[in-house]
Amino acid sequence: MRAKLIFICLIFSLPLVILINFFFKKEETNNDLVFYCAAGLRLPVQEIVENYHNEFQDRVNIQFAGSGTLLANIEASSTGDLYLAADTSYIDIAIDKDFVESTIPLCNLTAGFVVRKNNPSKLKSIDDVLNNPSVRVVLANPEAASIGKFSKKVLSDAGKWENISSRAVVMKPTVNEIANAVKLNSADVGIVWDAVANQYTELEFVPLPEFNEKKKLVTLGLLKSSLNKPAAMKFARYLSSKDKGQMVLKKYGFEILSGDQWEVNPSIVLYAGAMLNPAIKKSIDLFERREGVSVDIVPNGCGVLVSQMKAGARPDAYFSCDVSFMNDVEHLFSPSITISQNDMVILIKKDKVDEIKMIQDLEVPGLRVGCAHPEKSALGALTVKLLDNLKINLGSNLILDSATGDFLVNQLRAGSLDAVIVYRSNALANSSTLDDAAIVEINDSSALAYQPFAIGLNTKHKNLMTRLYDALTSQQAKSDFEKIGFKWIVE
Repeated sequence: MRAKLIFICLIFSLPLVILINFFFKKEETNNDLVFYCAAGLRLPVQEIVENYHNEFQDRVNIQFAGSGTLLANIEASSTGDLYLAADTSYIDIAIDKDFVESTIPLCNLTAGFVVRKNNPSKLKSIDDVLNNPSVRVVLANPEAASIGKFSKKVLSDAGKWENISSRAVVMKPTVNEIANAVKLNSADVGIVWDAVANQYTELEFVPLPEFNEKKKLVTLGLLKSSLNKPAAMKFARYLSSKDKGQMVLKKYGFEILSGDQWEVNPSIVLYAGAMLNPAIKKSIDLFERREGVSVDIVPNGCGVLVSQMKAGARPDAYFSCDVSFMNDVEHLFSPSITISQNDMVILIKKDKVDEIKMIQDLEVPGLRVGCAHPEKSALGALTVKLLDNLKINLGSNLILDSATGDFLVNQLRAGSLDAVIVYRSNALANSSTLDDAAIVEINDSSALAYQPFAIGLNTKHKNLMTRLYDALTSQQAKSDFEKIGFKWIVE
């Protein structure tokens, strides 16, 4: 009887054990990263992944192959977290196919000959190979490897591809196999990346004029198929950081680019004109969740923000309400890019629609008018310029100066003002504002503000800030801006 009872318990508990194991296994699988990596970066990437695992115990499963082969695998499987191509053109294809969400530049590669040490055949040019029929040539398959695609493109432009490709004794699927063929003396010469040739003590790299001025950018892409984007981007930041992954790449002879300083959980500071806050909030939230970072937004009147920067504050980026305030601190930033346009309007209480039909009506005695402070905000400075241009004097009607337009809107809705001059986005940011207020158009060229974005020269996270810019100019951001009255400018 006891044995029968134990058997029954086992039968009923077995599905529970299987279910528990399934969920635990699924959780472990989801924590592992799948990394598609161009074969030419095998040695440094293996070392970087090992270092990363030793520091954080996170697993990164690498699949090495030619960049083209990897792209085909990504398309066929619709899985994976990161894609490192030895040629940005493959990343561009992946973006066009909607596989890649975000990118990080990593290093440069230059193509050229690989020969055995001391160049026994004295090969210095493509013509040296073409003029010596005894030289055995090995090339990469243009459909499989980035070095093959690039070689075909450059040498086709030079009118030499057909001749040299016809001399190839074999087409290899990866750049490493070309180098190995020369190393094992099954070929005399091949075309490889400089950094790959430099990893073989038995081999020598020979630069070629056709390739010298045409470096290729190695780019890392976050795949949209990633099930754990914060973990993927954590490793991506490690791989591309100047004091982690880039140090290893440099050791292996790669020409590295300027990387970010490594931090496990970076915190970046964004100064933003207050009127931009409703438009950028959702994009910032999505960016923080994807990247696993925090963005400290400091929203205020641009006059206040500029004063803080002049006093020594150094944000990682600045998103200004108007280009005039960006100009005041442009020496602190990389060249700015104008993203949007916002026009100024008059917001009035609905019971004033018969009294206020144009901006000149704000001079009618007894009206309570609010404007932004001319020294604390871009809106205030533009308002003063607008009123001066139209020769409008508010006189005693002006009863409130505020650093931000949203405060003016709140005061109007509270009943302490009859009219305010604000940005259109201030009026539309809250969907209920127009329940008891109305917009009066200004329709003057001086009632326009242009919003530029710039990355700080002193930021330690330039690549991260570039990705923030990408997030703030995405289709999601464009929709959020236009929804509250901005005009989209950036392409």
